[in-house]
Amino acid sequence: MSLPLIPPLPSADGPLTYGMQLPVQSQSAIYAEPWEAAATPADLVRIARAADRGGFAYIASCDHIAIPRRLAEGMSTVWYDPVATLAFLAGVTERVLLMSHVAVVGLRHPLVTAKQYATLDHLSGGRLILGVGAGHVREEFEAVGADFDGRGRVLDESIDALRAALGPEEYPEFAGERYSFGGLGQLPRPAREKVPIWVGGSSPAAVRRAAVRGDGWLPQGDARDRLPAQIARVHALREGAGVGEPIVIGAITEPLYVGEPGWSVGRRTLKGKPEALAESLREYAAIGVHQIQVRFRSRSVDELTDQMAAFGADVAPHLST
Repeated sequence: MSLPLIPPLPSADGPLTYGMQLPVQSQSAIYAEPWEAAATPADLVRIARAADRGGFAYIASCDHIAIPRRLAEGMSTVWYDPVATLAFLAGVTERVLLMSHVAVVGLRHPLVTAKQYATLDHLSGGRLILGVGAGHVREEFEAVGADFDGRGRVLDESIDALRAALGPEEYPEFAGERYSFGGLGQLPRPAREKVPIWVGGSSPAAVRRAAVRGDGWLPQGDARDRLPAQIARVHALREGAGVGEPIVIGAITEPLYVGEPGWSVGRRTLKGKPEALAESLREYAAIGVHQIQVRFRSRSVDELTDQMAAFGADVAPHLST
């Protein structure tokens, strides 16, 4: 039996691609739909398979270990483990990429993170995109003995350490201020020779980190009118640091609804005919975005998977027109 081909990654010189953060696995009050509270693992499987069929570049899962009571009303305490979730869904899909959006890697030693995600990439046939971020919940860091106040510096070094630990060498070597390892073998190695690391966040520090250290940038909450200046800064910082490889620029779009909804989907939601939605989304490509993360308004898993199918069939073909 032949091995499956490693699927292509979104790139800075390819067509505009689209992916989505999975519902159900994180249920913040900011974006979760009411039906998600009673959703099941079988519903997650249906959604992942719909993404696989619908041409989505990736599905993504978030990372929180535990939510303090002071934040639980807004954030909820529903946050699935990203490695377990993506590994579970890797087994029921074929080509869609698997992304952590984002892994708070400062909560764990880089060798622990590397072991988890290298195994995921190996088992899935090279489908991992490692999205990383600094984190924002102090109590999580304190509970596991991690450095909250210095989390930015920890993340910078963790990215460098992960470059080594997720590389092709069975015995990776790294020496930094906080982390140092060598002579320690880790198999299996990732299926890809280089696991892409995309950096999340829109603060000045996060933008600089993405520009200097990332293979991709995952902005968090930037409106369309703010993106051109942010993208220009990413490129200027990258050029100034002497990084020659292109960077994949992402964007989180407004909520979407394909067609005319018979219910209130909110004033910010882009809705209507597929061609009109595609025309609006093409503006992202025009300002230098290479991949968009989409989210659909829905009242049930059936409506969500119908929306995903309609987007893949009727909107996506017009994205690169």
